[in-house]
Amino acid sequence: MAEIIKRSKALAVNPLKVSQPVGASLAFLGINRAVPMLHGSQGCTAFGKVFFVRHFREPIPLQTTAMDQVSTVMNADDNVIQGLATIAEKNQPALIGLPTTGLSETQGTDIHGLVRQFRAKHPEFDAIPVIAVNTPDFTGCMESGYALAVKAMIDVLVPVGAALAANGSGAIESIAAEAAPTRQVNVLAGSLLTPGDLEHIKELIELFGLRPVLLPDLSDSLDGHLTDQESSPLTIGGTPVGEIRTLGEAAATLVIGASLNPAADLLKTRTGVPDYRFDTLMGIEAVDGFIAALAEISGQLVPEKIERQRAQLQDAMVDTHFMLGFARVAIAGDPDLLFALADLMAGMGCEVTAAVAPAKAAILEKVPAVQVKLGDLEDLELAAREHGVDLVICNSHGGEAAKRLGVPLLRAGFPQYDLIGGYQKLWVGYRGTRQTLFDLANLLVEHGHHEVPAYRSIYASRPGDAAHATPETRPLH
Repeated sequence: MAEIIKRSKALAVNPLKVSQPVGASLAFLGINRAVPMLHGSQGCTAFGKVFFVRHFREPIPLQTTAMDQVSTVMNADDNVIQGLATIAEKNQPALIGLPTTGLSETQGTDIHGLVRQFRAKHPEFDAIPVIAVNTPDFTGCMESGYALAVKAMIDVLVPVGAALAANGSGAIESIAAEAAPTRQVNVLAGSLLTPGDLEHIKELIELFGLRPVLLPDLSDSLDGHLTDQESSPLTIGGTPVGEIRTLGEAAATLVIGASLNPAADLLKTRTGVPDYRFDTLMGIEAVDGFIAALAEISGQLVPEKIERQRAQLQDAMVDTHFMLGFARVAIAGDPDLLFALADLMAGMGCEVTAAVAPAKAAILEKVPAVQVKLGDLEDLELAAREHGVDLVICNSHGGEAAKRLGVPLLRAGFPQYDLIGGYQKLWVGYRGTRQTLFDLANLLVEHGHHEVPAYRSIYASRPGDAAHATPETRPLH
């Protein structure tokens, strides 16, 4: 169990954290014909929009209530009601997301009360769901804001099952057992997953003859595809609102990312649909569990195609373990992503010498490192210097720190503004894990990490190998 080290300074020197409102907005961007409207100043929204545009390299529909000096001091309630009415009338969205920001939270805005006022004043827009969520950016991080938005969407859009409403929560198991057979499988997709990851997860589920419904589905809205529309005030693609209302009709729910456990708890309590929870889908053991769950849900044998992908990963593990074994790795990212990467590294024999997360979460205690620091990229750099490091894994903001440390950077997480296609990279499943191992090994080899000292004695002890196994020069291949 990792020791969690709390912050010891009053400011961020080299920021790692991405705010909760940005995370909530990302979740809403995975819903078809939706638009997030941040309750805050224009700057709050513009800053997040810049991150999105640079990361995904796509136009991003994002609105704001545009709080100014007067509305900040006096009252900004009218901004919310007027903004909702304007968007509903002009754009006719399928859903409006309404995250708060640090400014409106400090003001003490009752965001849910404002939605009720909007409903009373504009009943003509009752058919448009408005998902209000409290996401102050002075606490939490992108991951927690994303998770709060997913939970809020379930709370507003998923109806209580008729049998569950009649019999009470104690009847959950019997309801699930008596439900009509269905091939639908829900996927609560965590913020650690890229559009490329989500596309692959859907393919795996479909190979078992199941129909996936993702909440949210960024693989359909932010996967980087050309459309007939040059720009749109709403998202193009994503999970339809009507599909979210059917989550209670599924055979099972797959939950990917520990941050979504509260949302999964709500969905299970409301619908009685059984769920399978996965902290990560990186690494052979984690993916084995996921594939076994799909086989159990579908009642089918594992397809030969997936068996071959597993065999390919096994071969990649053999090919790369000489480079990765005992390599010292520094990782910074939101808790779910940090755990997933650290777990993969530890499984390949790496040593996680520095681990930094921007906010606290229960999953951090499971990170395979001596300590996890709650802090910023300065903390990562200092820990890496103290304990030694061969490789840094972080978003693009870690580039300068990696340069100062003189080690390569593997870009992971959000944002990635200096890597084309980083948003679409596949990390999960047998295929994604395999490619990640190749990428890691190539980075280490490219920067001179050709051998693992601990293996030198192994080569030297083999008959006939002693002449080729000098401690200074023995290559791995």
